Amino acid sequence: MLAPLFAVIALAVYVDDRGPIIFRQTRVGQNGREFRMLKFRSMLPHAEQHGGLLTVGKDQRITRIGACLRRFKLDELPQLVNVLAGEMSLVGPRPEVRRYVDLYSPAQRRVLDLRPGITDPASLEYYDEAAHLAQAKVPVATYVNEIMPRKIAMNLAYAGNASVWSDIGLIVRTLLHPMLARSTNADERDALHRSG
Repeated sequence: MLAPLFAVIALAVYVDDRGPIIFRQTRVGQNGREFRMLKFRSMLPHAEQHGGLLTVGKDQRITRIGACLRRFKLDELPQLVNVLAGEMSLVGPRPEVRRYVDLYSPAQRRVLDLRPGITDPASLEYYDEAAHLAQAKVPVATYVNEIMPRKIAMNLAYAGNASVWSDIGLIVRTLLHPMLARSTNADERDALHRSG
């Protein structure tokens, strides 16, 4: 069903800069097992060699089509292949890279008992994480000391009370979030315009 959408996105990614279509990155999954997570490439080829692991603000490594894909989270669609392979689920903590997993405390490592997912409560809370990090003096420190622990706590709390219906609700909210966020931003701009 999604094949036509995949084909259009793949073509757009390739035409943008003639680089690879799929981005593969090693992430840490359930029980600490590593796997190759898939995404439509949204950054310049070999972007990790020209910057850190985090995306901060209007990162110059993000391609034109990549910015659009990221806005609507379409770059995450290839992870459905990871779901079919049993490496991920639709709902679960976003898988992290080994560098940051190695910083987990024993209590935080409990999140590795869960199968990682395409969406989770923290994904909605930090939907525009790059913009948040852009305001930090030291983005990596802000991520490690503030954002990452908050994400882990949110996911552990959610997992403790998760149900089929809560998962369905979270998936629906994830799908609607780009439209709702744009509507909210438009309302805020109108309010500022009226007050000005």
